[in-house]
Amino acid sequence: MSEQSDNRAGGGWSRRGVLSAAAAGAGAVAAVGAGAPSAHADGRRRGAPTFVLVHGSGSNSYGWSPVLAELGLRGHRTIAVDLPGHGAGACFPLSYQSPQDLDRLATEPSPIGGVTLADFAEHVVGVVRAAHRNGPVVLVGQSLGGATLNAVANRVPELIAHLVYASAFCPTRHTSVNDLMATPEGATSALFEIPPVRTPPELGVNRVNWRSADPVFFAAVKEALAADRTDTEVRALLATLEPDESAAIGSADSRGLADRWGRVPRTFLRFTEDRSIPLALQDLMIREADGTTPRNRFRVRSVPAPHVGPRDAAVWGDELERVAESSRQG
Repeated sequence: MSEQSDNRAGGGWSRRGVLSAAAAGAGAVAAVGAGAPSAHADGRRRGAPTFVLVHGSGSNSYGWSPVLAELGLRGHRTIAVDLPGHGAGACFPLSYQSPQDLDRLATEPSPIGGVTLADFAEHVVGVVRAAHRNGPVVLVGQSLGGATLNAVANRVPELIAHLVYASAFCPTRHTSVNDLMATPEGATSALFEIPPVRTPPELGVNRVNWRSADPVFFAAVKEALAADRTDTEVRALLATLEPDESAAIGSADSRGLADRWGRVPRTFLRFTEDRSIPLALQDLMIREADGTTPRNRFRVRSVPAPHVGPRDAAVWGDELERVAESSRQG
């Protein structure tokens, strides 16, 4: 690891379905009523970066609201994307509504079952191309969003000034996110303790009933995603999440390619209290990526935060401003 931060701020599950619980909240607990999908400062400042933020499984652009607000107030151009099948395009099955029909919830189809990693990459590449017209692009991903970062950087490395993995998946030596979760380093993930909705494989979705009133479910989710938050804050977080994620994302070949992805400078924000992507798994991904491109190693920053990220959006702001400064210097 090339650098470590001394930042002190902040405070019965199948492996097939585990990734639907890896919701990249990006501080979503604090996001309630806190922002919009984009924040613009002086849009004509050539040379100043645009931050493009990519959410994780079961989340959406709203999860980045506190970070958008923080960066906007600091004068940065920032946009958070909704990946295909998320945000305004999300599917909330009728059986997911109140009163819930749990039997039907296990079988009700969802259009996101046909969405692929290539679809995610194509969408984000379009955003990156548009943002690049204003200057350098810093592409940031959290949790499952890291697979999309790899796919985008494999396609358009010349358009990306820096990649930031916020406790995000970064396969290089392992083929997919599922392969990484099957390692000994991933075996201790608290995601495996979250009771799933057991959908048939042909639906192509990983489904989580975030509206469950089961106290066992709630305790498992809090442990996995946001153990440092109050119960009230965790319930607010769950209200922002979407039940379905495409199962194809976790199984797709999402390796960063040395001659494409490997050309882009990168930072890993290492969340030391993350119980969904255990610290040992984060460190494995960093080691394997650095071994893939030894002349372009991760810049590593350690942040005391659970899976949803730092409670204080200023911590996000400080870390991303460091990235922007390093990009200008590079």
